[in-house]
Amino acid sequence: MNIQVQSLDPLRDELDAVIFPIASVDKSAQMPDAVMALDGTLNGQLTRFASDNGFVARRGATLSYATAGLIPARRIVLGGLGSSPESPEALRRAYGAAITAARDAGAKRVFVALPAENQTAAAEAAAEAALLATYRFNRYYGQARADDPPAKEIDDLIIQDGDDISAAVDRGQARGLAIILTRDLASEPASVLNPVEMAARATAVAKANDLEIKILGPSEMAELGMGAFTAVGKGSSNEPRLIHLIYRPEPATDSGRTIGIVGKCITFDTGGYSIKTYEGMLEMKGDMAGGAAVLGAMSALRALDCPHTVHAVICAAENMISGNAFRPGDILTAMNGVTIEVLSTDAEGRLVLADGLVYCSRQGVEEMIDLATLTGAIVVALGDGTAGLFANDDAFAERVLQAADLAGERMWRMPLIDELNDQIRGDVGDIKNSGGRGGGAITAALFIKNFAEGLPWAHLDIAGCNRTTKASAYIPKGATGYGTRTLIDYLTGPAGRVS
Repeated sequence: MNIQVQSLDPLRDELDAVIFPIASVDKSAQMPDAVMALDGTLNGQLTRFASDNGFVARRGATLSYATAGLIPARRIVLGGLGSSPESPEALRRAYGAAITAARDAGAKRVFVALPAENQTAAAEAAAEAALLATYRFNRYYGQARADDPPAKEIDDLIIQDGDDISAAVDRGQARGLAIILTRDLASEPASVLNPVEMAARATAVAKANDLEIKILGPSEMAELGMGAFTAVGKGSSNEPRLIHLIYRPEPATDSGRTIGIVGKCITFDTGGYSIKTYEGMLEMKGDMAGGAAVLGAMSALRALDCPHTVHAVICAAENMISGNAFRPGDILTAMNGVTIEVLSTDAEGRLVLADGLVYCSRQGVEEMIDLATLTGAIVVALGDGTAGLFANDDAFAERVLQAADLAGERMWRMPLIDELNDQIRGDVGDIKNSGGRGGGAITAALFIKNFAEGLPWAHLDIAGCNRTTKASAYIPKGATGYGTRTLIDYLTGPAGRVS
């Protein structure tokens, strides 16, 4: 899809579809002047069609109207903004749903109209939503799919021109491409994307975006004392990798702040000797979604002129079963000297994060955010699609929640209940890597807190957010790319700017 910026007129220019965002006021669609002008040429048929179909511009709702040759534009598609028309998420949903509707109707050349107010934000949202709504992961379709009907695709998406619109579209595309990278990584089979391949992909991202990169293998990790991280990868023939990327801003825009982001990247999780069930293992190629989100965010920082130095640590390992694999009952020593009693080899994500956080803390960062598909318990607590936020600093937690809200990614702060530390107190080591079923997401976060090294720290448990079985406005079925946008909005937006 070719995204362009120019001004066109649906009354004069040949177009397959014209998209308008529509706000809802008092539970009815508020048609802007441009739509009413078109409706006059259409003899009032558009507004009658909207009324007959009960279109009240709810967020993400669409109405598609064929103009039957009355104007050069063949179809008008209205996208509902709901009652918060200036919200970036409302704009993404409206444009994403409308662009999908236009594509599914066979449109090849589509014009996107902008609202009268907040045009740069709308243009950015439209560009981002266009890329995300039309995303497909079909690189492994083969001969058996050769007779499928050709997939419908938009060739040209033209966004209405105006002041600073081209720059806004560039920002939207940078954000969209970052999330696409995250989705692609989380969709790859584990036979392709192992820790070594993840390091290769990160190297390509670093080269393309002027990032520094350092990759540690098992011997380098062992020299640093990463006994927890290295233990997880011992059972696999695919060696673990710690991937360290550094973004440095241009001197003229440097805020002087240094932020760390850490991602769990278990490229496949069998559960180890605490083996998962068949059903539990089906989606475990996606157990690297936290690391994917970190790499996706890093890929956009240069284009979005992030003002902070950012250290990203991706903890890539494969949790397999072999004669070399770690076992329940083993005692591991993390990089900061904390000893860990292994109760479950299926609680491996917190082990790689333990060493990853200590390593990140020693790079001079002022605060750290980690992302991990960590516990089923968070899904029980919050359901699918909502991440749990745990933090040891209230002000930091509020800033992360602010970024998530701007990003349109649902997140809820969870408590760090000190009394539950008793559930992970070790019998023959300092701490246990599992606290049992009760409060499982909390005890996992309490475990990780031991490795924050006293820094402001936020832990995002994104289990239940990384994949979806139901498509929505700009999120097709499959990998969602969750967390990438929150990181981007924190690192480049007002939430991450602390005086």
